[in-house]
Amino acid sequence: MTHLETLAALLRPAGGGIHTVSTGRAAQAAMQERLYGAADAAAVAARWREALGRVVDARVAILAVPSDTGAGLVRGAAFGPAALRSAVLDLIPDFAVRAERAGVVDVGDVFVVPQLLHDEMVSDAQLAATRAAIYPALGAADRARLPVSPLSVAAAAATALLAINPQLKLLALGGDHSIAWPIVSALAAARGTPFAIVHPDAHTDLLSERLGIKYCFATWAYHANELIGRSGRLVQVGIRASGRSREHWESTLGVRQFWATDFELGGEARTLDEIFAHLRGLGIADVYLSNDIDGTDGVLAPATGAPEPGGLSVDLVRALIRRLGDETCLIGADLVEVAPTIGAPEAARRTVEIGARYVVDSLKALLGANERMILDK
Repeated sequence: MTHLETLAALLRPAGGGIHTVSTGRAAQAAMQERLYGAADAAAVAARWREALGRVVDARVAILAVPSDTGAGLVRGAAFGPAALRSAVLDLIPDFAVRAERAGVVDVGDVFVVPQLLHDEMVSDAQLAATRAAIYPALGAADRARLPVSPLSVAAAAATALLAINPQLKLLALGGDHSIAWPIVSALAAARGTPFAIVHPDAHTDLLSERLGIKYCFATWAYHANELIGRSGRLVQVGIRASGRSREHWESTLGVRQFWATDFELGGEARTLDEIFAHLRGLGIADVYLSNDIDGTDGVLAPATGAPEPGGLSVDLVRALIRRLGDETCLIGADLVEVAPTIGAPEAARRTVEIGARYVVDSLKALLGANERMILDK
């Protein structure tokens, strides 16, 4: 299989990563038809295939991983990508046209089997059964080479995208925070050069395992920090819900943390300057942004699995994203843990609208100066 054929097998049109044949199918189809400017499912599929063909010349690819299997007890982030795409269209009705002009391609969704997380956790018998179910058109040899679990599929899709276009930048839409791991690991393998990670979050996500699970929402940052070589290259912003002190994490794992209280005591502008001074001091130009919506104050963005008060302001997070685009080489980004099914409808609407602004800001930061203007309203 070619890399493009692999992508076509692993992914579905935007919004199609959640398997539904009845409940929710009409809303899913409506979003797809709106995004692709298509009249029916056949036209949606044709436009999606056309989009995959543009990867080779694209600047940024949007990849959604609608999985919350790696979350804690409170689920709902699987519905984040579809809600975010709809909110972006509300914000910029001709987004699809503008995105294509700017070199942004939406490659669609990882197809998610919601009972699975990572192929390391799946028996050989289950691998075979799920491969037969989700890749029915492929021969046995091709099926045997493909992953089936959301994190494993995301890693394979990101790897294929970067093989087609090594200069491509990735914007991942989650899903819970575990989906950052396959994107970061694929970028590390493809680039072969060091990069830093800037990680707005209320929580550290620095457990080496959680209840014996290696990759999940609470562990991805630990493994990413190990992958990029510690040494302050993982920069965590907005931490405020931790069972351990800043000194513990920084001294034992070599991370650099800016807690939410730093912004209160030192001021937002000054603390932002400290973050970028630290990044410059690393001597590394390339940066990945992993943006958990709960880094934003839970009063402002409550529709998430573990909202925490006393967090970052929306203006601060947006300023951070803009400065990453202006002062570093942003190689990839994600937005995770937006869960529109949690809480009252008004709370969900506010959270998704904030998330949509973060998505557009992240795209602008990933694009060059000329291209980002195309997305201005």
